Amino acid sequence: MILVYGISNCDSVKKARAWLTERALAHEFHDFKKLGVPGDRLAAWEREVGWEKLLNRQGTTWRKLDAAAQAGISDAASAMALMQAQPSIIKRPVIEWSPGKGSTTVGVDLTGWAVRLQAPSA
Repeated sequence: MILVYGISNCDSVKKARAWLTERALAHEFHDFKKLGVPGDRLAAWEREVGWEKLLNRQGTTWRKLDAAAQAGISDAASAMALMQAQPSIIKRPVIEWSPGKGSTTVGVDLTGWAVRLQAPSA
């Protein structure tokens, strides 16, 4: 089962969910606003894709931080603490294609997703 993490009113998340639905791909959605960010999943994503990719420095939440707070995000520990406290700062969607098997993607990549689905399973 594909797991999609994000915020329900986020355009990127809406696009991802619609893309999966159009292809009749079963998936579950985990809304950060309603359910929070599972600490174990955040740690797994950081190991798989790195905190730099997870942290959305282009979004409104980042821009609202003062310069000192932004400057304070310099390593995985500081970034993870911020993402746990302010889930809106996580780049979305986070998709676990095969949960627990190191197959996480971050952000919208329709071409990459299509290639992933065509690749033979290992």
